[in-house]
Amino acid sequence: MTAVTVRVPAKVNVQLAVGGRRPDGFHDLANVFLAVGLHDLVTAEPADELLITAAGRDVASVPLDATNLAARAAIALAKLHGVEPRVRLHIDKDIPVAGGMAGGSADAAGALLACDTLWGLGTPHDELLSLCAELGSDVPFSFVGGAALGVGRGELLTPLAVGGTFHWVFAAAPGGLSTPAVYRECDRLRREEGAGDTVAEVPAPAADPALLAALREGAAVALGAALANDLQPAALSLRPELRDTLAAGTAAGALAALVSGSGPTCAFLAPDAAAATRIAAELGPAARVAASPAPGATVLP
Repeated sequence: MTAVTVRVPAKVNVQLAVGGRRPDGFHDLANVFLAVGLHDLVTAEPADELLITAAGRDVASVPLDATNLAARAAIALAKLHGVEPRVRLHIDKDIPVAGGMAGGSADAAGALLACDTLWGLGTPHDELLSLCAELGSDVPFSFVGGAALGVGRGELLTPLAVGGTFHWVFAAAPGGLSTPAVYRECDRLRREEGAGDTVAEVPAPAADPALLAALREGAAVALGAALANDLQPAALSLRPELRDTLAAGTAAGALAALVSGSGPTCAFLAPDAAAATRIAAELGPAARVAASPAPGATVLP
């Protein structure tokens, strides 16, 4: 096999409930993921050593060394099987970088599947998911796609039923937001409000039954009413201008708007595909239209 290309989706968190800070510094989550039809492509081909190349959106922000999560995925898989990670990974970027849509996690999931296929390893699905969880909290969902509830750090997944197609508009903002910085700001805001920020002080996160029912029924209006992101106040504290973007999308006809994950991409739920196109036109050239749910990491012919 001379090359393997894997398509991997972006995600939107339709609910991101964040518990208190744990002793290890992480937070327990109730994270309802939807994979959406914005994709990166990860191509693996034989090479004398591990190489990373990239093209497409925001590539100036993509590391081309062993710090890239896709490179770490290839190294972890090679180590598991006792082989050398002699591979060139080329990433065609279309998911915003550091935008709260799990672009780096998607690339890691794509690299795992591409390398496993290229090298003919046949790693069992559960072992690949374990590697995903070691690489990052969002990587397992990027691998499986669809819709899922993630608990723990978000890496422990339960698939969710979705009864229809949901239409989204995503407005990418210039410059990224550091996920650790957003969590630190979330903790700071909670302390400032007097609620505390530790596991002992913050209620345990849980999925919203109304939101899960809206997903099952394919009910866009009900889903819009239930959208929630506990990290949004922190993202808006760090990037106040995002308030204007959220307001503009709502004024353009979105059922609901929220910051996607840790931001700064803003997500707008539209009533239908035609409305999504109109909202995107109002928001300008940085806006992207996509539908959900979308499949997870997929080897292309």
